[in-house]
Amino acid sequence: MHGTNRTFFIADTHFGEDNIRRYEDRPFDTAGEMDEALIANWNNTVGEHDEVYVLGDFGADGREEEVLSRLNGTKYLLKGNHDVRSNDYYRSAGFAEVYDMPVLYKGFWILSHDAVYVNRNMPYANLFGHVHNNPIIKDYSSQHYCVSVERINYTPIEFADIAKRVKEMSETDK
Repeated sequence: MHGTNRTFFIADTHFGEDNIRRYEDRPFDTAGEMDEALIANWNNTVGEHDEVYVLGDFGADGREEEVLSRLNGTKYLLKGNHDVRSNDYYRSAGFAEVYDMPVLYKGFWILSHDAVYVNRNMPYANLFGHVHNNPIIKDYSSQHYCVSVERINYTPIEFADIAKRVKEMSETDK
């Protein structure tokens, strides 16, 4: 048990979706095996009182309530292009809140599903998913961090780790 509440980020879980397992060469033999690994990694990392922001493409195709009930923490969904049901549906399934548009987190971090444009003269950094393993996009820089599951070992990543890596990059960019 952790003494303080922590915040985690993850994107593109695509629970139950065998197509994504094949398209992104995920290291699982079946969608069920993928789901169980994602759930185990989540629960081994996230405590009951932690918060997790899912930056789109949660998946589960009608089994959202079942999957969410097995995941630790308070969960928030920033909808992605595959999250097509109503916000009320996702709330009733177990998300504490659901967002349709990018969200500003801690006055600096733009949370979104798709990457948003930021440049070195803007006082923001972007946390996003959507791009999976696309080699054109770096894992992170001084102004972005991709939290697609393929880039974070299929495990939610703690915000403190993200902030530290982005800060280190910004110091080397100077």
